[in-house]
Amino acid sequence: MSRAKAEIVKPQKVRFSVKEVKRQWPLLIWAGVFFIYGVVFHYLPLAGWVMAFQNYKIKDGLLHSKWIGMDKFKFLFSDVNFIRDIRNTLAMGIINLVATFVMAILFAILLNEIRSKIGKKTIQTISYLPHFLSWIIVTGILHDALSASGIVNELLRTLNISDGINFFAEPKYFWGIVAFANVWKETGWNAIIYLAAITSIDTALYEAAEIDGAGRWGKIRHITLPSLRPTIMILLLMNIGNVLNAGFEVQYLLGNGLVKRVAETIDIYTLTWGISQNDYSLGTAAGIFRSAVSIILILIANFVASRTGEDKLF
Repeated sequence: MSRAKAEIVKPQKVRFSVKEVKRQWPLLIWAGVFFIYGVVFHYLPLAGWVMAFQNYKIKDGLLHSKWIGMDKFKFLFSDVNFIRDIRNTLAMGIINLVATFVMAILFAILLNEIRSKIGKKTIQTISYLPHFLSWIIVTGILHDALSASGIVNELLRTLNISDGINFFAEPKYFWGIVAFANVWKETGWNAIIYLAAITSIDTALYEAAEIDGAGRWGKIRHITLPSLRPTIMILLLMNIGNVLNAGFEVQYLLGNGLVKRVAETIDIYTLTWGISQNDYSLGTAAGIFRSAVSIILILIANFVASRTGEDKLF
């Protein structure tokens, strides 16, 4: 038996001792800080979900507000506005997921094909910048560009394509505008992880493919994309749970009375009823519904991935 086969490296057991605690105390303190942060800001607030089952009044508090059971949920699903907002949220969430996901992969692959290091770094840096802009700035830029006297309409008139389009008065354009805003803002940032995955691919595979006569498209098709597949699947599973997080700022800032029926999301509904109308119970019920659907979507996607032999989250 060879030495390589004879030697089996066994993982060392982690032993708790005072000496080890003294040696690792800075890491333990920081771990404790983040643990407390997670409990205080992510788990303790879940106690507020009880408001969804009460006729919550600020003066009575959680302990003395009247218990009404599932009445708020029954009201939600009998409200045509909430049903419409579910449709809007799902539609924009799916469009945003597909658009940002596909564009990030394409951008990472195309950026990797640039041979000039200076050009590559310049484009990469420029593509990151929109991510650090607030939605206030992004929506302001979009509003100016798509206004009646904006650059888009001026270009349409110059090319004799149209006399001008009122983008913010036509509901049919709104979902596309939201998707474009998300793609422009996040594509460069989302591409980082794909670029990191591409750089980890063995260059010998590309050299072998080139010897076999594969061109750039052949290398992308047979090496780059298959190598990215595990990363793509994991990120897809993680992002499916965010389908109902279609956004709030961009819809709220770009929406108006003319496009209200396609612009309102569950988040805006929660704001309208939970804060503006002081119905905190109804707003909490809407938030619980969104969280429950997100968890169910992740579980379903993870189950499908495990049954099809793809990488899964757990």
